[in-house]
Amino acid sequence: MLASTKVKGYILGIIAAASYGTNPLFALPLYADGMNPDSVLLLRYLAAIPVVALIMVMRGRSFRVNRRQLVTLAVFGILMALSSLTLFLSYTYMDAGIASTLLFVYPIMVAVIMAGVYKERISKLTIFCIAVALTGIAMLGNAGDGEALSLVGVGIVMASSLSYAIYIVGINKSSLDSLPTLTVTFWVLVFGVFLFVGRLLAGPVELTLPGGGGGNQVLLWGCVAGLAIFPTAVSFLCTTGSIQYIGSTPTAILGALEPVTAVAIGICVFGEVLTITDVVGIILIIGAVSVIVGGSSAVGHLSMQLTRMRRLFPSLRKRR
Repeated sequence: MLASTKVKGYILGIIAAASYGTNPLFALPLYADGMNPDSVLLLRYLAAIPVVALIMVMRGRSFRVNRRQLVTLAVFGILMALSSLTLFLSYTYMDAGIASTLLFVYPIMVAVIMAGVYKERISKLTIFCIAVALTGIAMLGNAGDGEALSLVGVGIVMASSLSYAIYIVGINKSSLDSLPTLTVTFWVLVFGVFLFVGRLLAGPVELTLPGGGGGNQVLLWGCVAGLAIFPTAVSFLCTTGSIQYIGSTPTAILGALEPVTAVAIGICVFGEVLTITDVVGIILIIGAVSVIVGGSSAVGHLSMQLTRMRRLFPSLRKRR
């Protein structure tokens, strides 16, 4: 039963990472049409709420939460919305692929928070896998044009990473772990809307709609729907479920698959070329994630196989 639960957690974590990696695919066409990040995210959240609500009704889930849980959900809703907003804002300062790559520092933040605040023991294997995954991420994010990254953009991405890390840890360590995944996701989306509405009402930004820049409205509204379904409803649901099944740190490390998704989209949709560096980076990421999924038992099995192989070739003793 425990093994089955862990398998579900890992599968959900992989789906969450892959679906969240589709953000640039749907967001960039909307930016090209002249929409600002606040408007894109407001429409994304508003479109995702009825999708999640419909799933809840179909599956017979309750919307009811107590007052304490409601306050906690409000905090995490704002945190998730802030993470989304800062990530989307960073797209205006640097290439979306680079921004999504830099975002992946959040597993380290999660590990540090869990170790420093909650005294969770971080194994050497986990630290090694984080290092390997980060190396792979760096290889995927190598722009190769020699241009310096925007310090403002980097700072915004770091804010996005920190917000997401706190969200991942908080979901695991708060009273929300007893709530159904759908219920948590629904209220996180509802409270997240308040951040974007507040910014629009306060005046820093104005509401823009798809097609205002002369683009194809059907295609652009399709991008809004894609944002609502894949990197929002699907990703949020799977992330919450994965955290509840396997914990914060493994879920965060599985996020290494997000840039892999971005590379696959770039090749299949935008005709980008897959370089040797990309291939090596992907291998490193998938290898690190595979070890995390397999856990210490996988490492032990590998060690046992290597020992058996070594015994097939006994070393010759040197004669004196």
